[in-house]
Amino acid sequence: MDVDTCIPRARVEHAETAKYESEFKTGRRQYTQQFNTLYYKRLNTLKPFILNHARTKWEPKKIHLTPKVLNVEGPEPTFIVGTIFMDSQAKPSTLAQVENTHWISDPTPPRMYRDGTETVYLEDESGRIRLVGDAVDKAVLASGVVAAMMGCETQAGDFDVIDMCFAGMAEQPERTCSEDVFVALVSGLNASVEQPVTLEMQVLAEYLCGAAGGASDQKTSARIVQTVVAGNIMNVPVPPIGHTEDARANDRVPVQKLVASVDAYLSDIAACMPLALLPGPGDPSSASLPQQPLHPSMFAQCRQYTGFRTLTNPAYFEINNVLLLGTSGQNVRDLCRYSNETPCQLAAQSLQWRHVAPTAPDTLWCYPFTEHDPFVVRTTPHVYFAGNQKFEAGVAVGTEGQKTKVVMVPEFSVSHEIVLLNLRTLECSTVHIDACV
Repeated sequence: MDVDTCIPRARVEHAETAKYESEFKTGRRQYTQQFNTLYYKRLNTLKPFILNHARTKWEPKKIHLTPKVLNVEGPEPTFIVGTIFMDSQAKPSTLAQVENTHWISDPTPPRMYRDGTETVYLEDESGRIRLVGDAVDKAVLASGVVAAMMGCETQAGDFDVIDMCFAGMAEQPERTCSEDVFVALVSGLNASVEQPVTLEMQVLAEYLCGAAGGASDQKTSARIVQTVVAGNIMNVPVPPIGHTEDARANDRVPVQKLVASVDAYLSDIAACMPLALLPGPGDPSSASLPQQPLHPSMFAQCRQYTGFRTLTNPAYFEINNVLLLGTSGQNVRDLCRYSNETPCQLAAQSLQWRHVAPTAPDTLWCYPFTEHDPFVVRTTPHVYFAGNQKFEAGVAVGTEGQKTKVVMVPEFSVSHEIVLLNLRTLECSTVHIDACV
């Protein structure tokens, strides 16, 4: 193997993560509050932006706002603003999930929530009205999306939708990166108790550190200024329902060994470049969004390096004046149960909705926030990525010149691929890690 150890690694500026982490940090979690406050905060946060778009679009046509959805009367065209709710037999039932008074299982969700038999409503603080019409049937919608609907009341008391509009993409800061440097996006390592570090994982670490491949590969790896692992770093075994931990049986020993092995593996990467970890559904973190950072005590070796960070899921972070928003993929997977669009298309659409997890808390577990809805996109990122998907990339374009690169990061344990994102051009490409060389 031709290894050039003289190639210096590129270095760039990393913004303070505390500037963005506060959005998703929950502190000590309490679940005594109800979820209706979260919906109320979401509606009131996004409503001014939606009204601005709706009035610009429809008021020149003499179509005006009806302030409350229950105040819609007669066949005259009007528009209303509210939160979409889909009632479907396929959606999971909380009561059906309760196995006993102490355990709620994580059910296997159906493939689709929207199968043609669902009923779509628009609701606000006054109540809800049923939405009907071809525009609703053909639109890409999901529970929890805040929208304006233009149409008229039917004789049955439903609202026949003719057109609709959303909040649109938020303001976007200027991007000033002028260097050809890369961020390595990785997800789904799925280190297991049986095999904590696979051969492909080892080759991946060598590639990122510049110790694998030829001279061209080493020059590319030297331009990688950050590695991000977006969820499912580990595949921690779930105890069976009703299991009671017995300290004498050393139940935790296999998991402790797994965590130690992953820490030792990741420390090799952290020694070469900044490394950020987002928790995923298989990792030892909170089950509901936003998942809190993996505890630093699990990474005794990694935390010796100043560039090592454990982030929330979702997470904002800034590298060389490029703002990134990343998730581990749960939000995109849940959106896929409402539409046949690709994950990349749905992720891009969520930026137009100005919300990264609209289906929470209806069909996606989340914390019942009372002060604000942190999933509302207040600043449009330059890059939006989601982990544990099949690779796909696209661009979301706003009405005011916003452009966001949308990247679906492949699950490494399945595809043996990572994504290299060029911070100057925002072009991305996959690198296949082949252990049979």
